[in-house]
Amino acid sequence: MKGVHFVSSVTGRIAEIKQPRGGYLKPSQFTETVINDGKELVEENVHASIIGMAVDYLTRFLMGTPIDEAFKIPKAGYVMRSMLLAKETKNDEKKKIDIDSLLKSIHGLDDVSIVATCKAATYDVWFRNPMSAIMARGAEETNPDEGTINNIRVMVERSITFWEQYGPVTVDGFTFEPNGYTQIVDCGDGDFLTADTLWDFKVSKSKPTSKHTLQVLMYWIMGLHSGKPEYKTIKRLGIFNPRQNTIYLMETKYISADTIRLVEKEVICYD
Repeated sequence: MKGVHFVSSVTGRIAEIKQPRGGYLKPSQFTETVINDGKELVEENVHASIIGMAVDYLTRFLMGTPIDEAFKIPKAGYVMRSMLLAKETKNDEKKKIDIDSLLKSIHGLDDVSIVATCKAATYDVWFRNPMSAIMARGAEETNPDEGTINNIRVMVERSITFWEQYGPVTVDGFTFEPNGYTQIVDCGDGDFLTADTLWDFKVSKSKPTSKHTLQVLMYWIMGLHSGKPEYKTIKRLGIFNPRQNTIYLMETKYISADTIRLVEKEVICYD
C-alpha cells in the first residue's frame, strides 16, 4: 500500500534495496588472508544454511558458552513451532524431535554431537522466518552423512583456531538496543565482537559479496547509534569464512563519511 513501510531485519532490509554500483562498501576494499591447513572439504547432503548454523552454534558452545545460551534461537524456534502447529496430528507430533533431547546429546566434535547440532539448527527458521519454516526440512529429515559431519568438524576446528589468534570474544551475539534500530530495520543480531573488531562468520563457497559487506557496515553503524560502549572501540570490520579458511578485514577509518550518511539515510532510515 502506498505510504506504508514494512519493518525488516538487517538481512531482510538488504534484500529489499538496490545498492549503488559495486555496493555501498566494495568487497575489494577488504584485505584477504588465506590460512592453509592442508584440509579439503567434500560435497555435503545438508542445506548450506544448516551447515552455517551448526558451525556457529557448536563453535560458541565449545568456546564456553552454556549450551542453552549457544542454542537460544533454535530453542525459541522450537517453542514457536509448537505454538504455530498446536493442532498437529498425532503422527506429526510423533515425528517432532524434542529440542532438549537433542541438546543433551551435544558434548563435542563427535559424530553424535554434530548430527544433533544439525537437527537442532533446523528449528532456527521457526523463530527467524516462520513463513518459510513450513517448507523447510525438519529435524527428522536432516541426516548429515559422513562427509558432511567431517566438514562441520573441520570448520569448527578452524573457527576455534581462528579465535585463538584473533580473540578473545568480548560479546557473543550482539544487538543494537536501545537506539540502534529504526522503524524500517527493527531487528537483527550479529555474531561476535572483540575489543577492536566486529566479526561476521560466513560459510559460503564464494567470496564476500556487496550484501555481506553492507551487512557488517550496517551492524557497525547501528552499534554506534545504539549507545552501547562496546561499539565505540571498534576499528575494523571482519568476515571469517571457515569453509574457505579465509579472513577478510577492513579498517573503519577508510569508510567515508558520505558512505556512512547514505547508509544511515537510505538503508537504515534514521530520522
